[in-house]
Amino acid sequence: MNPVRTLFLFFLLVSAGSLRAAKIDTVETYSASMKKTIKAVVLTPDSYSSGREFPVVYLLHGYSGNYADWVKKAPALAGAVDAQGVMVVCPDGNYGSWYFDSPVDASFRYETYVANELVNWVDTHYRTIKNRQGRAITGLSMGGHGALYLAFRHQDVFGAAGSMSGGVDIRPFPANWDIAKRLGTYAQFPERWEQNTVINMLHLLMPGSLALIIDCGTEDFFFRVNNNLHDKLLERNIAHDYITRPGGHNWAYWNNAVNYQLLFMRQFFDKPKRN
Repeated sequence: MNPVRTLFLFFLLVSAGSLRAAKIDTVETYSASMKKTIKAVVLTPDSYSSGREFPVVYLLHGYSGNYADWVKKAPALAGAVDAQGVMVVCPDGNYGSWYFDSPVDASFRYETYVANELVNWVDTHYRTIKNRQGRAITGLSMGGHGALYLAFRHQDVFGAAGSMSGGVDIRPFPANWDIAKRLGTYAQFPERWEQNTVINMLHLLMPGSLALIIDCGTEDFFFRVNNNLHDKLLERNIAHDYITRPGGHNWAYWNNAVNYQLLFMRQFFDKPKRN
């Protein structure tokens, strides 16, 4: 075959393949509890056009981020959505909500928003699997805490949960990242901090109640608290995948980590089919 023609056909095939990609929508959702409109990003795989119902992974951003962080800073995310055949929803958790319903500020009710209002909105507007076997949640840093926090407290909503570089124990950081604005200071309200730190919420779990994956880099300032969480899960016989590798608290690490998270969630979604 003519080399020029071969090269031309190759570029046609590459171009055609690039047209088959996840669709990225920015949507406006409404929170009745906070009486405001909140943006989110929704990624649907190319296979969404098949007409069937799809599982959803809720993917949370970190402190100081917003709903657009993941699509702007993790360019491989759309490809992973296509590869795993899942929907991904990236909510806005405000600058520093920590995904709590704040006892201090009624304008911060992000537990209610993500676990109830947003899930209901997505299930109404998209073809989703509308049960816990079709829903997972994960996130980075503040969002890693948020994903485990919400999944532990809403096991009827989410069947799998993950964390990347998660702030899974907030108590060692009483002056950081607006946590005191959400809960009150640790000195004044220690019970709130003790009750709302993920590492103290393991009593909510039974072995096998949630599929769990936890990932943190060895140079991350959250590495020690993630190791502690791993040890406590082992003590309680709570099965989980635990990944550590060299890396810090940055997007280079999370761009890699999100692929493992979505693969884990895909395997969770496929489990009933295998059984």
